[in-house]
Amino acid sequence: YDRRVIAGLRDLGWQVKLLPLGEGFPFPSAEVLADAGQKLVDLPEGARVIVDGLAFGVMPEAASALAKRLRLIALVHHPLCRENGLSAEQADRLKQSENEVLKHAGQVIVTSPATALQVQDLFGVEADRIAVILPGTDIPEPIVRASTEKVRLLSVGTVVPRKGYDLLFKALGDLLHHNWQLDLVGGLQADPDCLAALQEQAVRLGLEKRITFHGAVPAQDLTAYYRAADIFVLASRYEGYGMAFTEAIAYGLPVIGSGGGAVKNTLPERASIYCETENFAALRDALDLLITDPERRAILSDAARKAARDLPSWADASSQFDRFLRKVAA
Repeated sequence: YDRRVIAGLRDLGWQVKLLPLGEGFPFPSAEVLADAGQKLVDLPEGARVIVDGLAFGVMPEAASALAKRLRLIALVHHPLCRENGLSAEQADRLKQSENEVLKHAGQVIVTSPATALQVQDLFGVEADRIAVILPGTDIPEPIVRASTEKVRLLSVGTVVPRKGYDLLFKALGDLLHHNWQLDLVGGLQADPDCLAALQEQAVRLGLEKRITFHGAVPAQDLTAYYRAADIFVLASRYEGYGMAFTEAIAYGLPVIGSGGGAVKNTLPERASIYCETENFAALRDALDLLITDPERRAILSDAARKAARDLPSWADASSQFDRFLRKVAA
């Protein structure tokens, strides 16, 4: 999201300076946090600064100190305190930190109407301070998929508890009698404990030869996975928008999805099967249906291609950012 918007703004004539704040957010080391704060302090007075919520959400002291000299804008993909796998203490600490940070942001950009409501409900941010700018989607050339006996499943997303891969593996464990293969594409470094647990689960369920962890891949390789897939499935517990879902729709893939937040609104009803969060039986049954019914897959695939026509482009997103920034400047 950030990378594409920056490129789009530059194409529209904006001078955009990218300022990396370091690794490890939202749980950075004290050194990284101090260095990130200093980078913001060094910015010229009056600068318009959009800070990604992954970092900004844990920088309340910096936000308080800089609010009077910088025009701070928070970019919230989803509330950090809604990440799965957090202890109650961690979630509460993140909620308090985000609440304090957003008091000092003049405006808040969110990536979906659902996240806008979350930001209002959780942190009391006024609606007139919030701008909703949906992610764009690239629409590829039409694809003619080869007919093969083995059904290729694709799931895209960083390996963290929120993405629900454990739920997906559990569902697939009941479907070993079908001929399928899962390609799992997404970063493997964010949560080593989660990765280790998933690898152990795959072995325990007899899935280790059916599932391939590819890690993060270049854009052209990701395109190849989308083009080769028969079904896209992501058993998320929560999404602030769900860009992987719309990418799959753009490639004409039938989609199985789950999760709170924006997921239900992001998925086109005629092109997808939505399962309630952590509803293992519904997820298993949806997979069973699409793996075994090529005609049903074809119907959803056709609906996906039609739904893709209505998805916003990255040019649309950049234009919205352009209008937003001009309004802020005025």
